[in-house]
Amino acid sequence: MTVALYRDGLAPLWSALRYRFERGDGPVRRIRVGPLDREQQTALADLLGSARLPGEFAEVPVAALDAALAPLGLDARAALEAISGPVSDRRAQRERDEAERTALWAWLADHPVVAAEPALGIWTGQVRSSGLIGGSAEVTRRLLAKALDVLAALPGSGEPLAVFAERYLQDSHALDPGHRLTALVLRALAAIHDIDPPRDARTRRALWQLAGLECDALSATVLVGGLRIAGGGPLAATLTAWAGAGHAASVTLAQLRTAARALPVGEQVRIVENPSVLAAVLDRHGARCPPIVCTSGWPTTTAIELLRRLAGGGARLWCHADLDGEGIRIAAHIIARTGAQPWRMSATDYLAEISKGGPPTGRVTEAPWDPELAGALRACGVAVLEERVASLLADDCGEAHPRI
Repeated sequence: MTVALYRDGLAPLWSALRYRFERGDGPVRRIRVGPLDREQQTALADLLGSARLPGEFAEVPVAALDAALAPLGLDARAALEAISGPVSDRRAQRERDEAERTALWAWLADHPVVAAEPALGIWTGQVRSSGLIGGSAEVTRRLLAKALDVLAALPGSGEPLAVFAERYLQDSHALDPGHRLTALVLRALAAIHDIDPPRDARTRRALWQLAGLECDALSATVLVGGLRIAGGGPLAATLTAWAGAGHAASVTLAQLRTAARALPVGEQVRIVENPSVLAAVLDRHGARCPPIVCTSGWPTTTAIELLRRLAGGGARLWCHADLDGEGIRIAAHIIARTGAQPWRMSATDYLAEISKGGPPTGRVTEAPWDPELAGALRACGVAVLEERVASLLADDCGEAHPRI
């Protein structure tokens, strides 16, 4: 009888039985087996001790199968496992898989890098819709963790991509084209900058340059006014001279690299987005202008590096930008990367200025510093650009502590 269990003719029976047991949808009392050829019908009839062939399709009670196997000390499940291995619980596995996926996506949504960059919400949605990498939540988490580590380290300081990859990933080729990690990081950067993901070598290089990698040390600049830094060297002397004359200065990455790592100023440092606002502040305060940094839209590598060094030297940074969708993303990016605080960037500030109308807000993402700001922009649909509040910002620059 034991040998009979392994007959080829019984293969459809064991296959149907495994399918039902592993489906995990409750007790299995009856299985449908078929289509069966004559040899298979004969094998099933022999096993069940039936004098009649069951036909092309057979309804087999599991209790009858248990009874037929009882003389061998087996039941249907034990016989199946003896023949073809353990029976898995697919339903339980599905539930475990779903729990792992839920935990993965919750971890991604709550990750500090994602929380600090609201625009990455678009990226997390893309990642989730793409599904698990290799069908594994653990593999996906490990790769996403690497991508988030890279994003946390950006923007770079203009170094080559391979050098950056070796520094942070211990593999100089980890961010080469064609790698999953590279695609994840570039999609995230595209979401932050609200542009299409790169499709060729030229657009990939341009996006890496926006992130401060493989930049030349001369073209990435930042405008400053009233900035006097401690210490000697040509940068300190030049900035002091221009500040004393009440003029703006343009700082290159090459110049910044000649300075000490930290740039102590011991003062508040204001950050604005638009050069016209910097001009208005300089016109108002001249040689007495407090330190102010202008990012000219999205901050360059030089701008972020300068602000980080100023913060490292003890300066408190205060950031303002256009009150529209992109302005929120720019401010969120600066705040996340430099530790700056928002300056006149609340829903109250916005609502106080919308009566004059303005251009559309564009795509709006959440503002980490004010949960009401994004909702106000979406509801009103009107942007308040920095130029409109330039006079208020200039007034603030004459005070010891910016209005926040």
